[in-house]
Amino acid sequence: MKQFTLIIPFIIFWTASLSAGFFNEVSAVNKAEYIENDRLCKVFTKKVEVYKTKLRDDLLARVSLASYEHRKDLFCKRADAAKKELDKDTLSEINSTK
Repeated sequence: MKQFTLIIPFIIFWTASLSAGFFNEVSAVNKAEYIENDRLCKVFTKKVEVYKTKLRDDLLARVSLASYEHRKDLFCKRADAAKKELDKDTLSEINSTK
């Protein structure tokens, strides 16, 4: 019976250590996703600005501009959502360490 009671704390500690690593990996993935979406947001924002100044007067140019605007909106929304999630995770980490 004594051996069994010694195994339980070990199992709890082992499970907790595995879970902590999982959450750190998820946080790293979220951060990488935010960085990439933010980068693409900046790229397409710049493309839209430049393309509007040099816009030709044909259908292909208008469709290309619409495509750039759509991707800019898409990546900027994803970056904003990921930033909010990262901010929430950062705040929860700060609160849990206090």
